[in-house]
Amino acid sequence: MIARYTRPELGALWTDQARMDSWRQVEVAACEQLPGLLGTDGPSDADLEAIRKATFTVAAVQERENVTDHDMAAFVDVLARSAGQAGRWIHFGLTSSDVLDTALALQLRAAGELVLAGARDLVAALATRAREHAHTLCVGRTHGVHAEPTTFGIKLAGFAFEAHRNAQRLQRAFAQAAVGAISGAVGTYAATSPDFEARVLDRLGLAREDVSTQVVARDRHAELLESIALAGAGLERLATEIRHLQRTEVREVQEPFRAGQKGSSAMPHKRNPIKSEQISGLARVLRGNAVAALEDVALWHERDISHSSVERVILPDSTILLDHMQHSAAALVTNMTVDVERMRVNLDLTHGALFSQRVLLALVAAGSTRDEAYRVVQELAQRAWDDGVPLRDLLASDERASGLDLNAIFDYGHYLRYADQIIARLDRIEPV
Repeated sequence: MIARYTRPELGALWTDQARMDSWRQVEVAACEQLPGLLGTDGPSDADLEAIRKATFTVAAVQERENVTDHDMAAFVDVLARSAGQAGRWIHFGLTSSDVLDTALALQLRAAGELVLAGARDLVAALATRAREHAHTLCVGRTHGVHAEPTTFGIKLAGFAFEAHRNAQRLQRAFAQAAVGAISGAVGTYAATSPDFEARVLDRLGLAREDVSTQVVARDRHAELLESIALAGAGLERLATEIRHLQRTEVREVQEPFRAGQKGSSAMPHKRNPIKSEQISGLARVLRGNAVAALEDVALWHERDISHSSVERVILPDSTILLDHMQHSAAALVTNMTVDVERMRVNLDLTHGALFSQRVLLALVAAGSTRDEAYRVVQELAQRAWDDGVPLRDLLASDERASGLDLNAIFDYGHYLRYADQIIARLDRIEPV
């Protein structure tokens, strides 16, 4: 992933150095368990000490790969040479996928810790602002059109619960991907044993793939990428809402705009929702990567490498992007400007027509049929909207609405009655 969208902590987990460090971790753990497999015929304590001290450089591995045309073989050659005579034990009984897939699980586990921390921060930011604006009245919109009043806090609470569900999904997805395999060529343990695999994986803190066929099944990685894509879709929904609310005609919410920032190279007045737009765009990349992960599930027979080149791109990019997007969204939510007065002004744009359901129900309760009441309210609400005459005034002068308690009907407090109860549900969100 390009540096623009890479936070250093997560980006560091996917460098060539980090990838090969994970390979080394698996190779050393396997060597340390060889005495349990081979007895006294295995590596001595001195051999193991030399193996633990063995080093490599990325440059040396890449130079060797120019000869081998095989990155794992090149790595083993370099690491074994560094260990001297003891290097003969490195990669003993293993196949490349034993190291590659198991090391990948270590990288994904580390990435998951950072991604989940960001997911938790996003939930907390949304919940905090939701509580702050529990009673901040604003227009609820359906199809982009004014519907009925709601509160900005209730709106944000919905996003908070979605973010929490995504955090839970991510936690499960990263956990089920923390799986390794040390089962050898085609997964039969012909050169090792299931007990050897169990001891190596236990040392690494990973679960075992029950039947690895030489590789860890790629449905696991597809599940992870799908969960990441779904989390991205949730972020896009939030970003889309902010983008709409920042439109000049609406102007209820604005992204933070720091001193010295420029919204346009040509128009100095511009303050654009650039962070929200960035999140919306990057969510598309995550969805595309999830499709690629699904394509990786079907491999030929026990193994091929058609998935390998794809994963070198989509796994680093998707975890890095989601980390960036979550961090950006949390900062956006925390620092966005909420224009409470503009929200109240916008409530009056339809001249009271958004109280239409309240009037409809009052007429029905007073004895009208639903269809009769609907036609009356539709007629008057449309006049209010078209002519700019308050619906309440039209009702006051219309004999068909005589006897209605207009003070009760046109009371915004009706829409706040359960706001605290709804917002209080945030207290039940369990930490992820």
